[in-house]
This record gives sequence, structure tokens and C-alpha cells, in this order.
Amino acid sequence: MWSQLLNEVIKGNQKSLARAISLVENEVEGHADFLQKLPLGKTPVVGITGPPGAGKSTLVDALIGQWANVGKKVAVLCVDPSSPFNLGALLGDRIRMNDWYNHPNVYIRSLATRGSLGGLHPHIIEITTILQAAGFDYIIVETVGVGQSEIEIAGLADVTIVVVVPEAGDEVQTMKAGLMEIADIFVVNKSDRPDADSFVRNLRMMLAPAFNADKKIPVLKTIASTKEGIEALCLAITESEIAINNDRKHWLMADRVYQLIQRKKMKGIDKAAIKAAIGKAIQAPDFNLFNFTEQYLNEL
Repeated sequence: MWSQLLNEVIKGNQKSLARAISLVENEVEGHADFLQKLPLGKTPVVGITGPPGAGKSTLVDALIGQWANVGKKVAVLCVDPSSPFNLGALLGDRIRMNDWYNHPNVYIRSLATRGSLGGLHPHIIEITTILQAAGFDYIIVETVGVGQSEIEIAGLADVTIVVVVPEAGDEVQTMKAGLMEIADIFVVNKSDRPDADSFVRNLRMMLAPAFNADKKIPVLKTIASTKEGIEALCLAITESEIAINNDRKHWLMADRVYQLIQRKKMKGIDKAAIKAAIGKAIQAPDFNLFNFTEQYLNEL
């Protein structure tokens, strides 16, 4: 079954692609061998992140249109918050992309975070690798835009786009240096709103000297709802992709391997079991958190 599925995925069969992703998501028996047989894909991964309400989904829709209209094959992974009841994705934002669901060159998949604190799907690395094997020209990953998702997407994406709006002045002022460093492109969306030009100037001044001595980060204005500025954004994505050197690519790959190892090592460690063990151990007058941790690890 798996070998036939692999052949169909490589041919770009979307039904087989959807099935392969579902089987890997659910860790069906044989999925590890399937992943180990995937060819090395070179499709660039474009990460799009930013605060809720910045217009990320509308921007993704505009990018799909720009690329699909010139014959490019585009895959989109939309990482949504999980439902607290069944851990499924809350799909409200996907309605903005409904024009593309039946397009032969576009594949869209909504993924739930499934409780992942970083804001990305726990199997995001495996899923993007499957999409790369399927021969797409671009893979877009749109994150939830909460917590550490901005930083985590940088370890996955070849090009990371941070989307903000003109009203985000105070928000940008308090941005951590880490977020400023991981952005390859800043997009000021909804730039027809008041004070957009002054916001863009201030953002460029913030980016210029302090954080990026070795690279200049483009700050682009877009109005995603009317497709304004999208062509310039596509050009900036291409230029950023070309500018990636081998050292950066190797670091990206190393980060993916690190995450995979971390997940495998943590498998089988259950918080509820730890809590139960602590409940017993903490009764001892000489309880020590670090001694407990070492003993617990040795017993696994």
C-alpha cells in the first residue's frame, strides 16, 4: 500500500496526497518507512505569520492567485487553533480561500495545532516534506499567529513573512529582538488605512541598524483584499529564496532534525503520569525537584 501511495504522491495525485498526510498525521503503522523513502524535495517553504486580524488568510489567497495564474503549483497549509472538544481545526478563516479548492494546481489543507504550544502542527515537518515530494512550486504555511509560532515557523520556512497592520505601532515597539531577526520580509497589510506611510517609515528605521547588519529586510505595503502590492511581494519572495546560502539551508535542516529527535525522545512521557508520581514523592520531607527528575528519567 505504502509504495503505491508514494508513487502516486510523487506523480502529484491530490487524493493520494491527502491520504498520505492523514495516515502520517495519525501515525498509522508503516508511516515511518514511508517517510524514510521520500525523495529530497527542493520546493521553497514560505511561512506567513503575524497577529490575528492582520489579514494573513486574505494575503495567502492573493499569493495563490498570483502564482496559480501563471501556471505555478501551490500547496497551502493553514494551521488553525484546535477545538477544545475534539482537537480538530477551527476553519473559519479558510472561507477566504474557497475559490481555489477545486483548482487543479492548488492544494489547501487545514491543520489543527492539536495543543502544540508553538502554534504549529506537531507533524508539520513530515507534512511539508510530503508536499515537497509532490512537486509543488511553492508551499505556503500560514500560522495561528500566537505565542511562539513566529519563532517556530523560522525553523521550518525558507522565507518567513511577518504580516502587520498600520495600527500595530505599539505592538511592533514591544516586539522581541528574536521576531525582528527571523523575518525575511515584513508586510504592512491594509496599507490604505491612515498613518500607514509613517508606520512603514518607523518600521524601516527600527530594522535598519540594530538587528540586521548582514541583510536588508524589505518592508512592503499591500492591500490584500484588492491584490495591491502582491506582485512586488512575489518578487521579494523569489529574491529572498535565491539569497539563501548553503549555511542557512543546513541550519534549517538541522533545526528540523533537532525537532524530530526531540519529539521521538519525548514520546511516551505522559504528564498525567508525572503528576501522579509527584503526588506520591512530594510527601517525603527531603523531596527535591531535580533528584525526582533524574530518578524518573532513569525509571523510564
